[in-house]
Amino acid sequence: MSDPSPRGRWVAIVTGAISIAIALAYLVLITVLDARGPLLPPPPEALGLAPPTGPAAAEAAEAAEAADSLRPLALAAADPGAAAAVPPRG
Repeated sequence: MSDPSPRGRWVAIVTGAISIAIALAYLVLITVLDARGPLLPPPPEALGLAPPTGPAAAEAAEAAEAADSLRPLALAAADPGAAAAVPPRG
């Protein structure tokens, strides 16, 4: 058998060195990410499951409360037959 070409040998050495460098960088990255602690879920506000907090949320809550106070009047006006469901006295 003949000896491998010098160029092919250098390509193999450089490729191996790049591969080892990538592997070491991966191990360092995993070590740094793992040292940060456990992964925590996002807060409920980020998922839209809890009401937001802050000045804008307080204004929205006040507006919703005002709308809720008007709801019985709106329901009575929308359903005139609701009073007929109560039997007359006597």
